[in-house]
Amino acid sequence: MSDWAVGLSTGCFYQKSIFEVLETIRNGGFSLIEICSSPRHLDYHDVEAVKRASEEIHRLGLEPCSFHAPFAEHIDITSLDKDRFDQSVGEILQAAEAASRLKVNHFVIHPGPEIEGRPPAEELIHRMENAVHALNRVGRRCDELGMHLTLENMLPHLLFGQVSDILWIVGAMSHRSIEVCLDTGHAHLAGDMETVVYKLSGHLKMIHANDNRGEQDDHLPPGQGRVDWERFLADLDRCGFRGSIILELSGDLDLEPESLLAQAREARHTLRQIVEVE
Repeated sequence: MSDWAVGLSTGCFYQKSIFEVLETIRNGGFSLIEICSSPRHLDYHDVEAVKRASEEIHRLGLEPCSFHAPFAEHIDITSLDKDRFDQSVGEILQAAEAASRLKVNHFVIHPGPEIEGRPPAEELIHRMENAVHALNRVGRRCDELGMHLTLENMLPHLLFGQVSDILWIVGAMSHRSIEVCLDTGHAHLAGDMETVVYKLSGHLKMIHANDNRGEQDDHLPPGQGRVDWERFLADLDRCGFRGSIILELSGDLDLEPESLLAQAREARHTLRQIVEVE
């Protein structure tokens, strides 16, 4: 099997300033990172703070693989309200500017809003068309900034929470250098783990690796839930996946940073053991 790079999302420390945890992450044995966009963690609106974070990341010898775009109820690039749509696209574009200052390769974004359920068919198609329009704009800007626009599969109860939604959006976009990040926890809750790698394989460049028990988005370390990691990693290998695996673990656990990093190292060891055995 392939020896994929395994990194860590700083989102497990989203309640702390990024400046408090970068050295801890490095000392905890991780160099490849995805940067979380939580305002409490790093305010991407603050240009000077972003520049300082970039300098600190590179001073510590960390490799910023990706930046996770903000997601919240007020950010809706599918909105049928023009003002809200424009404001949402503007917010995402501002986050993309911050991502470029952090010198990442991948700008990871949820293609839909944090809205539960699916509207009537006519509204759904209008929302999907809006998403395509917005993502084309963001994709072009990412190209100009030297990054790849990377769509992430969403939780199944949310609008655009089906893998078929991502495939439709990718197919409808005029911007062609589009990539996909597969979130294992989301796919497991959707019941898609047996087929999702093959469905997305033509665009798959990143993995958000996390586990759950099949009931909620726990963001457990791989090996602590019910995801069949042996089968999943074998599927990745068969499909020729050559991207990075980013551990995306819960930041809501009442753990000290060192304890959380110990869990992350154990999860990385679990994945690497599977690869070596296979």
